[in-house]
Amino acid sequence: MAVKKSDNILIIGAGVFGLSTALELTKRGYSNITVLDRHVPPVVDGSSVDISRIIRADYADPVYSQMALEAYKGWTSTYSNFYHQSGFIMLSETPENPYVEGSKRNILDKGGHVDEFSNINQMSSIYPSIEANLPSSSGYHNPVGGWADAAGSISHLASECSVAGVSFITGPRGTVDSLRHSSNRVVGVNFADGTHLLASQVILATGAWSNRLLDLSHTASSSGQPVGFIQLTPAEASKFAQTPVMINMTTGVFSFPPTPGTNILKIARHGYGYATEAPSEATGRLVSGPRRNSSNAASGYLPDDANAALRDGLRQLFPSLGDRPWSNRRLCWYTDTPTGDFVIDRHPVMDGLFVATGGAGHAFKFLPILGKYVVDCFENRASSELRQKWKLKPLTKESGPVVMAGDGSRGGPPLRKLSVLEQSKL
Repeated sequence: MAVKKSDNILIIGAGVFGLSTALELTKRGYSNITVLDRHVPPVVDGSSVDISRIIRADYADPVYSQMALEAYKGWTSTYSNFYHQSGFIMLSETPENPYVEGSKRNILDKGGHVDEFSNINQMSSIYPSIEANLPSSSGYHNPVGGWADAAGSISHLASECSVAGVSFITGPRGTVDSLRHSSNRVVGVNFADGTHLLASQVILATGAWSNRLLDLSHTASSSGQPVGFIQLTPAEASKFAQTPVMINMTTGVFSFPPTPGTNILKIARHGYGYATEAPSEATGRLVSGPRRNSSNAASGYLPDDANAALRDGLRQLFPSLGDRPWSNRRLCWYTDTPTGDFVIDRHPVMDGLFVATGGAGHAFKFLPILGKYVVDCFENRASSELRQKWKLKPLTKESGPVVMAGDGSRGGPPLRKLSVLEQSKL
């Protein structure tokens, strides 16, 4: 069925997928859009929020590299108040890392500049405050790149949506318990408070919570990635203010410069993460994912091995801060896909349902232009290449467990399922 501009469209999820899609729909004349979420954006435990997210065009996949360059124009214009061009260093402790080499090639092919090094200490001529202790490292520096205030960016995007006429329903009234069906068509949503809301179209943009509402286990799963924060003194923050964003592709550990104003230094790991087991509201099957009915950012718990890995990464990248206690810790929830590609497509069986998820730990950096790509797919305007790349494959009897290997950008140990005791502490 053709979608009319006056049709009632419900978007489940107020993260980067949901909000950017809502705003783009209004720009194209859709006039009846409602965003639903457990919390008011920026959602406290979403993967699109926090004090910082990496902004880079350094991708081994030329499609995402080009998209990131497009997004960069938005970060340096519409979202310039939230973007910090610190520079970006990608390194590996093993020679000729395929992802590093592919990313470097794409940057150079698009006319960019990189500074290569065989030891990160060679970067002290550009960044005198670098004190990283990684003598076997090699990689490159890209001056075009840095980080963005994620929560601030999402707040701005949500405000843009509100001004454009998008409605929001949050709290228990906006917490979706299940999709509402009529035969093979999705006709709305059922809320946790027992009420429901009908719609002509439903867009599922629920990130790590997606398998709770729809069985996507054959193409998406969720994992928790460790994040740690350290409170610096003003003098320490001044010392490290000019350091770049750095990522070690061998361990997956990455770091940011101290956040201006708060002097908080953040370090995290882009790896395979940790899995949980929780019953899916959609199928009753056990799936990996964050809790629905409480904040997943509140406990400050990390598994012991995750804590140790972050501590080791801190000692490598900032040796003088290596024993500093954490001021806060948490798991950041990714929506993993087998190849690290997004899932942006109409459901192959359920009419009235469109899926926009699978951020795989890298959707946020496309915030200024992501909605354009989602709505192009929604309106069947996207290229056949992109439609195939982001296709939602049907669930069949032959569909079995899938390895969420990603795009080659992750480092560190393989995915580990948390024990019952560990899950109880989250």
